[in-house]
Amino acid sequence: MKINVTINGQAHEADVEPRLLLVHLIRDVVGLTGTHVGCETSICGACTVHLNGRAVKSCTVLAVQANGAEVTTIEGLANNGQLHAVQEGFWECHGLQCGYCTPGMIMASCALLKDNPNPSEGEIRHGLEGNLCRCTGYQNIVESVKYAANKLQGA
Repeated sequence: MKINVTINGQAHEADVEPRLLLVHLIRDVVGLTGTHVGCETSICGACTVHLNGRAVKSCTVLAVQANGAEVTTIEGLANNGQLHAVQEGFWECHGLQCGYCTPGMIMASCALLKDNPNPSEGEIRHGLEGNLCRCTGYQNIVESVKYAANKLQGA
C-alpha cells in the first residue's frame, strides 16, 4: 500500500505492507533511528513520537494509520541547531543515564507540557507513567521537565 506521511516537516512516500508498524517505517524505511524500539508491546514508551500533535507509542500504530499524518520524532524537536527546552532540561538536569528511554521520555514530556504548561511534580510523574526508565530513578527526569516548564514560561 502506498502511503504519504510527513515526518519532521519532510514529506515521505512509501510502499508498505499493511502490517508494518510506524516505528519500523520511521527507523527502517525513513532512516531516523532516534525513535527506539523497546518492548514492542506499548509498555516501555521508548518509541513515543507525536502523531498529529499527540504523543503515541509508535509500536502500536500501523504505518498505514499514519497515511496523510504529520509525525514528529526526537530528531524533529531541535530548531536550527537549538535544543528544544525539554531536550535542554534533560541535558542540564542529568535526566538520562544509558539514554535508551530518553527519546520517548522527551517526546512524552513535550506532550505533557503542551497540555499542562505548569505541572506539579505529581502531575509530571503521572504524565510519564507510560514511559519506563530502568536507570535514573526518575527524580532527575522530573527535574528536567520542571526545568523545561520554567524555560518555556520564560522564567
